[in-house]
Amino acid sequence: MQCILGSLHIGVDVETEPERALETLCRSKVDALIVDSDLEGTTDILRSLQASFFQNTVPLVILSSPNERKNLRERDATFIFQKPISVEQAVHTLSAARNMILDGRLRYHRQPLESPVSISFHRNDHLQANLLNVSQGGVRLHTKKSFPADSGPVRVNFALPGTKRSLKLDGEVVWRDRQGNAGIRFLDGRVKTKRNLQLWLERQYLMN
Repeated sequence: MQCILGSLHIGVDVETEPERALETLCRSKVDALIVDSDLEGTTDILRSLQASFFQNTVPLVILSSPNERKNLRERDATFIFQKPISVEQAVHTLSAARNMILDGRLRYHRQPLESPVSISFHRNDHLQANLLNVSQGGVRLHTKKSFPADSGPVRVNFALPGTKRSLKLDGEVVWRDRQGNAGIRFLDGRVKTKRNLQLWLERQYLMN
């Protein structure tokens, strides 16, 4: 499993003592937790998780024997392995957990980006600016010419470095300052366009 997690660019720390595992959870940022429910002391860990915020912030993956399957369902684990674990099952389940981890991290990740961007508003008005960062939810940019106070909905047009794609996303100006900086939040748009942006952000995040 450690080899598979490594191939998915997920670092792994193994802790065999339940008390030390709980201490690590309390003082460290953990994206996912894998618990072997057959080991002595893991019942206390699962009980502690149910009474804390960890259960709502990490994909919980539990290794179990067939006899424990029914009880594990009552613990509301996000994913459950059943022993013996096949390579196919491990790849499938851990890949799904990885996607949840990435979705959670990318929700707040802002990728620095220096790139020209074109902003259109009022149908025929245009504004040239420089991108400062981009996220799944919007962009921060800098422009020499201030946005009009009544710009209304805008359309953002920019290219993703390293690709031949030019993204066009509808948005709204949510903040601006006197130095020419502004933040634009994306509105609901084409699923394919947002997916292309998400895949690009994932690649940049994993490369850092």
